[in-house]
Amino acid sequence: MSPALGHPDSVLIWTAAERRAGFQRYDHIFPTRAIPASPERLALPPATTPWPADIDIDGFMEHDSVMGLIVVRGGEVLAERYRAGHAAETRWVSYSISKSLVSMLVGAAIQDGYIASVDDPVTRYVPLLRESAYDGVTIEDVLTMSSGVAWNEDYGDPESDVSQEIHYDAVERLRFLGDRERVAPPGTRFNYSTGEIFLAGAVVRGAVGNNLSAYLARRIWEPYGMEDDASWMLVEPGGPEYAGCCISATLRDYARIGMVALSDGVAPDGTRVLPEGWMAESTTPSPANPGYGYLWWLHDDGSFSARGIFGQLIHVDPALDLVVAMHGLWPEPVSEERGERRERFLEELKGALGGR
Repeated sequence: MSPALGHPDSVLIWTAAERRAGFQRYDHIFPTRAIPASPERLALPPATTPWPADIDIDGFMEHDSVMGLIVVRGGEVLAERYRAGHAAETRWVSYSISKSLVSMLVGAAIQDGYIASVDDPVTRYVPLLRESAYDGVTIEDVLTMSSGVAWNEDYGDPESDVSQEIHYDAVERLRFLGDRERVAPPGTRFNYSTGEIFLAGAVVRGAVGNNLSAYLARRIWEPYGMEDDASWMLVEPGGPEYAGCCISATLRDYARIGMVALSDGVAPDGTRVLPEGWMAESTTPSPANPGYGYLWWLHDDGSFSARGIFGQLIHVDPALDLVVAMHGLWPEPVSEERGERRERFLEELKGALGGR
């Protein structure tokens, strides 16, 4: 592998071979923090109903560089496929799927009483940003990507904000955010910003007094029976998590994250981890973007998704009690064409299962 493989700013220009190796070895390449498996695994038994004969899952995976795909309906595995050496025990980086987990952690912190409400100003928990463009910005504004603070998320531009932030340590990164300009009133303009999810993570850390990995392990990974260890990439060795990126987990545990959403945060033992109605609130169209909620992408049929670059996906359809999760290896970070083909696959699958 290239010596550049271990530099965060190299991820977007890795070769195909480096992506194939690197996506499953983040904890060997970058500083990470472990998220231990649950002592009690949540079973995912095979479904008794057959896979729809007219849905070509293997062809879809081959054509669109999907390394692993699992379909869970009613808590049962309707299909589980791996290709090209991928396996059930393979941990794979999630990229922006992590954002949706941060949304859940905000909900957990509200349920636990660490955060009063999404109406709280972010500066209550991150005082470093007082007297910056984030004065008057609420947690909800950040969760809906509508803070009104300028941010350039162009992955292909080395001068963009998202490209520049990776050079900073944790405190410098917050100061970098605070130095951005206010370009719209909070809550009025959608602007996708991975940097602000580092801020959302800082809010959770400031509220709970612990790192995100430990809180995720305690409030999600353990109570929901995740069967494998995971890890979360850190900004610096021993420092805070990236928050908006880079949890590495197995495909089955990706699916269990979707099942957390389906349960509205009620663990298998009946313990409520998220506030009642949190997932409905999280997946309500935001005023600034009807296709986005609290760090979840929304669909017209009432389903919603956590998405990451290079094809990572957790798709949740409450009406069908359905979760579809994918480990992707797209040759490019973002592809409108591949995204559209993935949407068609999901639509055809849900139609075959009796959906709309």
